[in-house]
Amino acid sequence: MKKIAIVLLVALLIGALYVPALAEADKPFAGTEIKVYNWYDYIDPEVLTIFEEETGIKVNYVNFSQNEDMYTRLSTGAEVYDVIFPSEYMIERLIKEDLLAELNLDNIPNKANVLDSLMDPAYDPGNAHSIPYMWGTLGIVVNTEMVEEPVTSWNDLLNEKYAGKIFMMDSVRDTVGLALKNLGYSMNSHNQDELAAAGEWLMAQKDSGVVGGYIMDQAKDMMAGNEAAMAVMYSGDALYAMEKNDKLAYVIPDEGSNIWVDGMCVPKSSQNQEAAECFINFMCRPDIAQKNMEYIYYSSPIKQVVEGLSEEEKASIAMNPTEEMVARCEYYVDNSDVAYMYDDIWMDVLM
Repeated sequence: MKKIAIVLLVALLIGALYVPALAEADKPFAGTEIKVYNWYDYIDPEVLTIFEEETGIKVNYVNFSQNEDMYTRLSTGAEVYDVIFPSEYMIERLIKEDLLAELNLDNIPNKANVLDSLMDPAYDPGNAHSIPYMWGTLGIVVNTEMVEEPVTSWNDLLNEKYAGKIFMMDSVRDTVGLALKNLGYSMNSHNQDELAAAGEWLMAQKDSGVVGGYIMDQAKDMMAGNEAAMAVMYSGDALYAMEKNDKLAYVIPDEGSNIWVDGMCVPKSSQNQEAAECFINFMCRPDIAQKNMEYIYYSSPIKQVVEGLSEEEKASIAMNPTEEMVARCEYYVDNSDVAYMYDDIWMDVLM
């Protein structure tokens, strides 16, 4: 009788755990292939596997490292993509240039999971062309064992005591932007004199020998490995580095900084819009958003994920900046009409 009871119990457990595969009728886009263009290291690879298994849609996943690189490939027609992940100011530009498809929001019911504060943004009223994916801030990661003084300002990036150990971003918008903010100007300045002053600040920093390099993804590993004293980084990369090195701290400078939102969009050139919208809807599912947040360390816009943050995560200014910190920050807006001025500054810095 014991053996029979055990067999029945095992059978019941197997039955409870068994989830039947979706019927073909529930996979209307099975066999479709979509090309997803996202930032480097910005999704849990397992999420792509789950999506393919659940929907039958194959994902061709490719990466970019800057909004401007993504824009160039999209606007020139060099490649056709089905889902892209631009930042808010680039979304605004792509809308102006009629490069984004208008989303069928009926195909994205999980949009209801997105924080109200991030919906209906000025850069995309009514979320007609984009759904938020992640958000965060720009700041300075400091190795507190190497840096003796408290770091509170962008001007601390001029400290010659740490020559060759301070790393800046290889990003025109962020690097010129922080120089503008440090000088008391908007990070979205269109003023030629203000931009010239920002360029002079960056050149003085470079000429002093302070800058060890202009990098992107390498910064988090360098800071984690005690190879740098300070580095300008996005908040998620900061969290990644801090997880590996408890001597690191994240600072949003007193002058203020950038707060950003990366969204999910469908280019107008896509031939697979409904399958692309299926992917966007999947990414807004709480369990999937949780996996992505845990993998890439950025702040999720999904309500259920935010509500489940631990006390430690809530206390982290990299994950959850205070209202006062956010008030000092500003979103980037499209600056395509003066982009050449930013580019000229940046070319001078990199030469």
